[in-house]
Amino acid sequence: MTHQEFLDYRRDVHAPLLLSIPETKQYVRKFIVSAPVPAPGYPAPVYDAMVEAWFDSVEDMHTFFQSDNFVNRVDPDHENFLDLSAVVRLVTEETVVV
Repeated sequence: MTHQEFLDYRRDVHAPLLLSIPETKQYVRKFIVSAPVPAPGYPAPVYDAMVEAWFDSVEDMHTFFQSDNFVNRVDPDHENFLDLSAVVRLVTEETVVV
């Protein structure tokens, strides 16, 4: 899959699927997808996208990712456009510096 095919699939197939489950509206507070862009003087990107999913609590995050709709409808679609062996998941807490 080319990078453009990845972006198209994520936007045209996966995002609507994610938005179709009620748990997204119920638990997800912010969902950001950032795609790398070439920048002179910086190394070429080694990833296709970075995703941030924001929740009110760790409990809400667990509830969302363990919901039947996510487990049975959304999560299986990841293998259609992601190299799951290269996916890194981080759970973090934001500290605003500036």
